[in-house]
Amino acid sequence: MKDFDTIGAISTSIGEGGLAVIRVSGDKAREFIDKIFKAKNGKSLMDMKSYTMRYGHIIDEDGNHVDEVIVSFMKGPRSFTAEDTIEINCHGGVVATKRVLEQVIKQGVRLAEPGEFTKRAFLNGRIDLSQAEAVIDIINAKTDLSMKSALMQSEGIISKEIGSLRESLISTIAHIEATVDYPEDDLEEVTAEMGIKDLEVVKAELKRLIDTAEEGKILREGLSTVIVGKPNVGKSSLLNALTRENRAIVTDIPGTTRDVIEEYINISGVPIKIVDTAGIRETEDVVEKIGVERSREKIKEADLIILILDSSRGLSEEDKEIINHISDKKYMVLLNKSDLNSKINKDDLASLNSKNIFRISAKTGEGIDDVRNAIKELFFKGEIASNNVIITNTRHKESLFRAYESIVSAIDILKNTFAIDLASIDIRNAWTFLGEITGDSLEENIIDKIFKDFCLGK
Repeated sequence: MKDFDTIGAISTSIGEGGLAVIRVSGDKAREFIDKIFKAKNGKSLMDMKSYTMRYGHIIDEDGNHVDEVIVSFMKGPRSFTAEDTIEINCHGGVVATKRVLEQVIKQGVRLAEPGEFTKRAFLNGRIDLSQAEAVIDIINAKTDLSMKSALMQSEGIISKEIGSLRESLISTIAHIEATVDYPEDDLEEVTAEMGIKDLEVVKAELKRLIDTAEEGKILREGLSTVIVGKPNVGKSSLLNALTRENRAIVTDIPGTTRDVIEEYINISGVPIKIVDTAGIRETEDVVEKIGVERSREKIKEADLIILILDSSRGLSEEDKEIINHISDKKYMVLLNKSDLNSKINKDDLASLNSKNIFRISAKTGEGIDDVRNAIKELFFKGEIASNNVIITNTRHKESLFRAYESIVSAIDILKNTFAIDLASIDIRNAWTFLGEITGDSLEENIIDKIFKDFCLGK
């Protein structure tokens, strides 16, 4: 019955601001708000036309003014949730907004759960699951490019692609089952050949989508980049140079940075999560020791590791230990203090890829642009597609991969056996896995879990 309640929540950020919006959705939205809204023109909300607004006041049970507001009404199904929806535009600020919400709840409106408005839009068929998930990606977007990718998904670009693939699979299943039902026509060999040809096309498209997932994950979550090195080699100076602000404290005292510092930067539209870590060294300082351990943990989790070395000093045992830590990861090595005489030569770094080694000066900014371009080249081959379908969601990638495996299995059956009806089982499995992306074949408990990650009021 919860799915039929009239729900409400604050849909704007809590805090000081000019305006706040309280959203109410459900069959009784107008009826409930009409009880606490006193329009300036004296009219009831019950005769209010869709897509219009009215000025007035929210009142309490004694008729006292709670706040001056503007109320807008959108009649279902032409609303975000496909239900009757009221939005109350009141003054911003914690006290004013909560006072208005309190009056709304007193009328019988249930406080919405996280993501419940978007969930209702999905359940009512206004959007599919991939479009619903794009809503939270739009809210969390860190750059224009990640925002554009999320917006394209919300407009159904992935849904159309998945829908086309599922239609192709259904057509192949229909041909196979028709052949099995009418064996006297002796069409099994022809059907198998046609099925293989059609499935190879689907297989290639699934492979293309899966291949975009690594870049898509970076666009959605940011490229996790960790700056590592021993104390006082210029890690914090590099962070400040990349972010173009004094984000980290810089001193000549080793061990100044005792915990990880995280900051996002934008490189050609790609969100880069830069993590400045505590210098890795043996220490007796309890606090610094915790920071060093966290640095080692961040190295394990990172997509990219930037090792910074002081070129004015030779390699130490600590430097060599860090090099061993990063050898099996994607890395860049920056020889800092290029403005000074270098005491590190090529032979010292023979075990590392020379293409990933750069001379920089975090102090003067020399070589910083080369580092930015190298990061883009390392993960996006120098170009970042902005108009193509990109898979940004890990759940989508998993479903695509399972569908791909099923298609490979079906092709193998069609090539090596006369029992072509067995292939239709794998093809149908692939069709189901693709349906998980749009929500056409996903279990309810997983759907609930997805929407619980949303913020309140959305």
